[in-house]
Amino acid sequence: WLKHSSHSNTSAHSKLPPHSTDFLENMATVDKVVKYGSLGLLGAIASCTLVKTLYELTRRPRNNFHLRTITDLSPEEFKYIVHLAVKVKAYPWLYRSAFKDKTLLMLFEKVSLRTRVSFETGCTQMGGHAIMYDIKGSPLGKKETYEDTAKVLSRYADIIMARVMTKESIDGLADNASIPVINALDDWAHPCQMLADFQTILEKRGSLSGIVMAYYGDCCNNVTYDLMRATSMLGGEIRVVCPKMDKYLPVEDVLKECAQINAKTGGKVVVVHDRLEGARGANVIYTDSWLSYHISEAEEKERLADLDPYRVSSDIMAVSSADSIFMHCLPAKRGWEVAADVIDGPKSVVFDEAENRLHGQKAYMIWLMDRC
Repeated sequence: WLKHSSHSNTSAHSKLPPHSTDFLENMATVDKVVKYGSLGLLGAIASCTLVKTLYELTRRPRNNFHLRTITDLSPEEFKYIVHLAVKVKAYPWLYRSAFKDKTLLMLFEKVSLRTRVSFETGCTQMGGHAIMYDIKGSPLGKKETYEDTAKVLSRYADIIMARVMTKESIDGLADNASIPVINALDDWAHPCQMLADFQTILEKRGSLSGIVMAYYGDCCNNVTYDLMRATSMLGGEIRVVCPKMDKYLPVEDVLKECAQINAKTGGKVVVVHDRLEGARGANVIYTDSWLSYHISEAEEKERLADLDPYRVSSDIMAVSSADSIFMHCLPAKRGWEVAADVIDGPKSVVFDEAENRLHGQKAYMIWLMDRC
């Protein structure tokens, strides 16, 4: 049957299932083995098994794994990738061909220094190629449907990375792409930052256990949400320290999501409004920029007045744990969300954290290609 099928006429081929082009190529390979190898009965059975396996592979999408939020990884996968990132950083030459002949397509609706340079450098260091495409003037889902864009890009690249304005854009790509989609930031999550952040915590503390994090400032944003999720996944405690105003509080959906995770891991999420109480005994103090590119001058003044008491300053660091570290995903504005003597002080790890964007993302892509 194998030999007849691979040498039969067009009408016979038309009876084969969908995706027949790849199927026939695989059949031709098996046919050569049958023809020249004199396999006998056991060989024929093995060949049939191989054909079935190859056909099953060709009828599936190339990969349907996407990183929309950090919770798309299991706690075990998250920890594995973070530990792998430490190894990638220490022994980069072991992975110089890990992305060989692979292409990463980077879609940018929001500009970013660290995201573009770290991803593009990482691809180059691993033997691959990265393409940067600016979609700011032509947002996803507008001129062309998400489905059409995702299907076309899936024919060209091996991974799509997207840094966009909304969760809708990430979902639109991921729901329709047959290659992995990496969320490099939307308004709901920032999983790439989590890989760097928790690699840094592992390097500085020696463990991912026993984390007590205090996050200061505007707690209604993508970084806060994924820090809440990631800390909960690891069974740690995170205190989100912010004004008692709805626009700065984490949304209820994320609080509920974290509560479900914590029910399994023993972690804890606490909303705190007392600036010193939030830091007491914490071993990680974290803040992020209070400003975004879209914020008007009038809103800027209002935010500064609201958030000024939540600036990370030396008195906050003084009540934290003796071995605490200060983190910031950058860019930072000294004198706004953080005092200069803190970000430039001995407890600051912000530049190690920024460097680890490179290693964490490389580790994730290595893990992803192995999984593919």
